[in-house]
Amino acid sequence: MHATAKALGIDRLSVAERILLVEEIWDSITAQAETLEVPQSHKDELDRRLTAYESDPNAGSTWEVVKARLQKKP
Repeated sequence: MHATAKALGIDRLSVAERILLVEEIWDSITAQAETLEVPQSHKDELDRRLTAYESDPNAGSTWEVVKARLQKKP
């Protein structure tokens, strides 16, 4: 059986306690990040995007433009 929030009693914690727990879990994961292997497909995609950027660095939108577009109400 895998651990669930209910089985571990996490659902009985306050929101603040759950946030602290998530932070602690994340810290424990990042402490071992070097043991995680990046899939080759992810490396390939990063290489593809880097090549696309290097061939035309002005092709994308600035953060300001993207943010304004996302904040527009339909």
